[in-house]
Amino acid sequence: MASQASFDVSTGADLQEVDNAVNHARKEIGQRFDFKGAHCVIAFDRAKAVVDLEADDDFHMRALFEVLQAKLVKRGVPLKNAKAGEPTVAPGGRVRRTITLTQGIPTDTARAIVKAVKEQDFKKVQVSIQGDELRVTSASKDTLQDVIGFLQGRDFGIELKFGNYRS
Repeated sequence: MASQASFDVSTGADLQEVDNAVNHARKEIGQRFDFKGAHCVIAFDRAKAVVDLEADDDFHMRALFEVLQAKLVKRGVPLKNAKAGEPTVAPGGRVRRTITLTQGIPTDTARAIVKAVKEQDFKKVQVSIQGDELRVTSASKDTLQDVIGFLQGRDFGIELKFGNYRS
């Protein structure tokens, strides 16, 4: 019997890079003229993978959000994995916004990926959900390369990472 080759599909932002991006954004808003005298706060909770933004008004919130997005992109953090909530009014007329970072493939997205691969009808490919990631196995390495190409061409709403390619 031929040996099985496999790879893992996962997702998630590098939290150290997010921390660096938040620190760079804090530094930039401290130096920018349009933020002088304004109350603008960026708080990062590493354990929950959540970034909280707070600003005086909608104008400063939009500017704060754009600065943070630019820093995240510059540090290589995929914005697809950053789900921004709607701005809400906080006490004192301030505006708050929460950005949740996706760490691991959600179950419903994992099922959609498995269904898409099975509908594509690749030869002897098996996809299994293992916690918050997927394992794709096949006897043919070429078929696995085809599956990777197929998944890269589809949009599942999150940034997919392919790793642990084993033969």
